[in-house]
Amino acid sequence: MKKLKDFAFIVVLNSVVLFGFHAQENPIDKKVQDLIAKMTLEEKVGQLFQVSGEEVTGPRGEKINITEYIKAGKVGSCLNIYGTKNVMRVQKAAIESSRLKIPLLFGLDVIHGYKTVFPAPIALASSWDPEIVRKAQKIAAKEMSSSGVMWTFTPMLDIARDPRWGRVVESFGEDPYLVSVMGRVSVEAFQGESFDKKDSVMATAKHYVGYGAVQAGREYYTVDISKRTLWEIYMPPFKAAVDTHVASVMPAFTTVNGVPMSANKELVNDVLREKWRFQGITVSDWNAIHELINHGVAENGADAAVQGINAGVDIDMVGGDYMNNLAALVKDNKVPVALVDKAVARILKKKFELGLFDNPYKYCDSEKEKEELLSSANREAAREIARESIVLLKNDNNILPLKMKDIKSVAVVGSLAESKRDIIGPWCGIGSEKDTISVLDAIKDVIPRGTVLNYQKGSEIEDNNESLVNAAVNAASKSDIIIAVLGESSEMSGEAASRSSIEIPEAQKTLLKWLSITGKPIVLVLMNGRPLDLSWEDKHIPAILETWFPGTEGGNAIADILFGKHNPSAKLPITFPKSLGQVPIAYNHLMCGRPATTETVTQKYVSKYLDIDNEPLYPFGYGLTYTAFSYSPIYLDKKEIKIGESLAASVVIKNTGKVDGKEVVQLYIRDMLASVARPIMDLKDFKKVSIKSGDSVKISFTITSDHLKFYNKDMEEIIEPGTFEVYIGTNSRDYQKESFKVVK
Repeated sequence: MKKLKDFAFIVVLNSVVLFGFHAQENPIDKKVQDLIAKMTLEEKVGQLFQVSGEEVTGPRGEKINITEYIKAGKVGSCLNIYGTKNVMRVQKAAIESSRLKIPLLFGLDVIHGYKTVFPAPIALASSWDPEIVRKAQKIAAKEMSSSGVMWTFTPMLDIARDPRWGRVVESFGEDPYLVSVMGRVSVEAFQGESFDKKDSVMATAKHYVGYGAVQAGREYYTVDISKRTLWEIYMPPFKAAVDTHVASVMPAFTTVNGVPMSANKELVNDVLREKWRFQGITVSDWNAIHELINHGVAENGADAAVQGINAGVDIDMVGGDYMNNLAALVKDNKVPVALVDKAVARILKKKFELGLFDNPYKYCDSEKEKEELLSSANREAAREIARESIVLLKNDNNILPLKMKDIKSVAVVGSLAESKRDIIGPWCGIGSEKDTISVLDAIKDVIPRGTVLNYQKGSEIEDNNESLVNAAVNAASKSDIIIAVLGESSEMSGEAASRSSIEIPEAQKTLLKWLSITGKPIVLVLMNGRPLDLSWEDKHIPAILETWFPGTEGGNAIADILFGKHNPSAKLPITFPKSLGQVPIAYNHLMCGRPATTETVTQKYVSKYLDIDNEPLYPFGYGLTYTAFSYSPIYLDKKEIKIGESLAASVVIKNTGKVDGKEVVQLYIRDMLASVARPIMDLKDFKKVSIKSGDSVKISFTITSDHLKFYNKDMEEIIEPGTFEVYIGTNSRDYQKESFKVVK
């Protein structure tokens, strides 16, 4: 009997200790519950409403002064209010005039920089350097946090495989592993080790999930993909962000297999919250809950609100369906108040974690704002990061870097050369063209004294005339070399910027063809937010630089590459097709029953086109440099491993060129025989390494069980015994190959 009493005492003691430890570990939770207990239903619903700007459209289309809503406790967060003075003024209404003095969250789309604009995300991914991405996002966090903004709606983790889609520019590319890596470091850079620090802000993983798979590349359109593709390709970056404790997740505008994400309980609540244990905030995209009516799944705003809150979407961005309907729905027993309380608790918890209850003006520091925004250090970092993000696609006869001792005159052609707005791209924070360095200005600064610079616009972005073309051709004819800065305007990429053609706009392409007739060597400098069909350009232009939208210091970075101050090392994070007819195209496709191999390509009944081959113009992972690298055969320290064991794969890389350079060494793996069809290769790791001219380095990768897992027929993650091929190389087409076996 004594033993039973002792045992009971121990159980009770352990329970007390464990409960006390839990409470000590989560002191914020009690504060949150105490506050919720004091809130009216209307105040709870207010926490779920996000407004944009300082006035919002009301239920009948009227303009509402949000200050009065804030004072009444009917607003929980604000979008597009930034700057220390503006944020303090609005926050003051909540702190000094609302009943419970609950501080507001202030969010902004800081996608690739706040005031200092960095290269667009597709360009950042081209660096294949996580620390470069971390550096850019950390500076963005410092700038925005000094200006009152504590919540950014980035990183965008959508896998992008259709270049028609405008939001390719916001993505980190086509590969789940690369996107996961860049997404993870972005979350870490924005959020820091804890929210205690003034420059730690909330990140948002968006758009959950499958948004990049919109049919025909058309913005906001249907997504219809298999469960396997969803889980193998589109889900991993979001899982990586959740594992990195991302503060918020934004469901996509789109449907996934018939169910709009704003009402997708299976993916938002059941997977994101219950399976993955996501503890943060979910926030709808702009008006997305109300758009459930347009999707044809909600009868009205009240119905949309029911579906949104049941799915697990905490915050209604701008739409107003929560604000207008939730309180009544709870009172009519159509929505459990517990659902509202859970959403409110998650929002309040983030406000406590950010320290806003202790200091509502924590992120408002006018002195720091003056020091931080567009500082000389930030500009220099932007220049460095832009250089690391520019991809050299072609360089016949080593035309680049330009050897100015042999060049007496340079023609710069293209309206993008002088544009200070387009070079910073879409979603450029509060960046301004007034602070931006154009390509033309940068070239003027670096060409030697005495070298003649002939600039002509040649054409507008999408329009030209004979006089513009003639002036450009005349200038080019009098010059030793032509630098043609062509591509897309900033408005041709981004949200709601899908294109049915992925060529350089016809006006500029016509100009380029006329320039080529002069016979003068041409360097094509591209600005664009998506892969382009460059088949003609690749055949006729000797040197091509993919600069994407390089940001505030983009002009200087491009000049650094052109004139040899910096050796390019970036690689493509997305495939460039030969033709739009190949789209969608990605490197890690499945093998088919009738592949068009070297041996079968001349046969009729194989998987091929009649007019072009299947290969892309530029493969995933591709990029040139001003030096050259050779790869040794792969050495495996084991040729056979058991499930759960690991092995090392290594190569020796030599810089065989005349200048120092950086190489992105890429590891791919293929499962040769499995119970379901597997991709021809999958990126599993990469390393960027600096190698001096003439030097060699040994690069090793550890291959673990995580690299060999896949989903079987029952969608269970497993490893199957068998043969695996290992590829280590400079891109997904050019590599060394070796194999090993996995046994039970």
